[in-house]
Amino acid sequence: MPGERFFDTNILIYAFAEGDRRGTRAEEMLAAGGVTGIQVINEFTSVARRKLGWDWRQIDAALEVVEELAGPARPLTREIHREAVQIARSGNLPFYDALIVAAAIEAECRILLTEDMQHGRRFASVTLHNPFIETPG
Repeated sequence: MPGERFFDTNILIYAFAEGDRRGTRAEEMLAAGGVTGIQVINEFTSVARRKLGWDWRQIDAALEVVEELAGPARPLTREIHREAVQIARSGNLPFYDALIVAAAIEAECRILLTEDMQHGRRFASVTLHNPFIETPG
């Protein structure tokens, strides 16, 4: 659905990692809904297994929660790949970051929630937003 937020991998990791100071904020964002893609799900699975040391049962449970809150992960397509190549070339982004940006564009999201890419940068209709930046209040 247009206008939604797209989650990058780090948002999912923080929502499930115990003891991370960003966890509460990430959980709130995930609970509020959004969209994610299969690349994000793949990266989440890899990080959960390799870095967090989770067993497959824990990973399956977390992925069920993600799907419940964000719906089925959007697939990678040849069109997304082509768009990502163009974004990587013209936007000077690493290719796998460009794939996530292209997936967010294809999903018609306005915001890509990410800690890893340049906050405020725009690609087509998508603005990169780091939700963990402290704003003066």
